[in-house]
Amino acid sequence: MAAELTIGYSPCPNDTFIFYALMHGKVGLEHISFADEILDDVETLNRWALEGRLDVSKLSFHALGHVLDSYVMLTAGAALGRGCGPLLVTTGRGRAMNMEDWSIAIPGRYTTAAMLLRLYAPRCGNLRLMRFDEIMEAVRRGRVDAGVIIHESRFTYQDHGLECVQDLGAWWEELTGLPIPLGCIAARRTLGDTVLGEIDRAVRASLQWARAHPEQCRDYIRQHARELDEPILRSHIDLYVNDFSLGVGDEGKAAVAEFLRRGRAAGLFPESDTTAWIGTD
Repeated sequence: MAAELTIGYSPCPNDTFIFYALMHGKVGLEHISFADEILDDVETLNRWALEGRLDVSKLSFHALGHVLDSYVMLTAGAALGRGCGPLLVTTGRGRAMNMEDWSIAIPGRYTTAAMLLRLYAPRCGNLRLMRFDEIMEAVRRGRVDAGVIIHESRFTYQDHGLECVQDLGAWWEELTGLPIPLGCIAARRTLGDTVLGEIDRAVRASLQWARAHPEQCRDYIRQHARELDEPILRSHIDLYVNDFSLGVGDEGKAAVAEFLRRGRAAGLFPESDTTAWIGTD
């Protein structure tokens, strides 16, 4: 009898694009099945991983560093790349201030965006936790001096009168020479190698199906997207779903390992010798 697994991912277009086929019976499964999907903000999923609530979940790589004893990264479904990192934005009102004195909104304590800001500007301590879709308006209205934006906000921040102070992904790439690891799909280690391998293959097959039939995914993507403009949806998917999403590969693994190493060195999560990803690619 197939084991029914719980699964959660974000409502962002890159995730709904990747998972449409898997959750709508387009991918054959042998040892597993999935309960109805749970779609929520990635920071909610990050916190749930700390509680061990889901069998399979989208996670920020920052959160992965906290749960490596119980979750392992799949090699498919990840968001890594170049030119796709979080942006530190402001209206310019705070330019006369020392950045260390800024109040800065971040999209969750365990997001990769929050960790990148901590690495880039470790002396900035006045951080405000907000949902990612509330940050631009908070900056525009002066409720905070600056904010770290992610997801669709990368394509629309200028429409809100905001300017980019630092592309944190570009900073990471210049610092390390590696792509920026943003998020991954992780699963409970206790599921075992056979089930983990099947989940990994199923996620990859789901993405391959979506690439072959993008028009059939469109309604599902639009149903959950916060930004409905078609060019923005397409740009979002094109930016965050790439060859690393099919298989993280050696370069992606190097980026993940370096990200985790720097997080541990900065004291952002505990030391661990546990391998971050499953054994096949």
